[in-house]
Amino acid sequence: MSDERSWQDVPISVFLGGLAVFCVAATFCHSGQRWLPVVDGVNLLFHEAGHFFLGLVSDPLEVYGGTLGQLVFPVVTMGYFFQRGHTASFYVCGIWGVENLWNISRYLADARAQQLPLFGAGDRLHDWTEILTRWNCLERDLAYAGRLRALGWVIAIFLTFWFYWRWIAPDDAEVTSKE
Repeated sequence: MSDERSWQDVPISVFLGGLAVFCVAATFCHSGQRWLPVVDGVNLLFHEAGHFFLGLVSDPLEVYGGTLGQLVFPVVTMGYFFQRGHTASFYVCGIWGVENLWNISRYLADARAQQLPLFGAGDRLHDWTEILTRWNCLERDLAYAGRLRALGWVIAIFLTFWFYWRWIAPDDAEVTSKE
């Protein structure tokens, strides 16, 4: 079965801009800064909204809502742009999702230490401290965080190669299968 989707061509300026988005996200997430003010401000809103909405369904599930909220929004926007064949927007939303994975891995790595400042935490436990304690695997926080960070890199590299491929092979219509 062939994919009949028509992807938008990627001009060199858009290709270089998309790579710049990736480089900025990667640099900030793996340097001492680790905070992209506009992007991470939005991510925090989605994180907190996830707690709120999942908390409406179930108190025990509420703790998972933050992480799910951070991941659902980039995935939904990727789906939107995938359906429309918007190459660069799909890529940028994918890198946004990867940036969220890297931030979640940083938060996960802090489950035992609990040194990261929490937004409006009060007496509440750190999300990942509570989650990993429930699962009886709090001592594995750093290992899980490393795996999640590595998954983010695999996805980022895959998306970047895909984006590059869409740039060098823009016209799917020229690719025909021999019958």
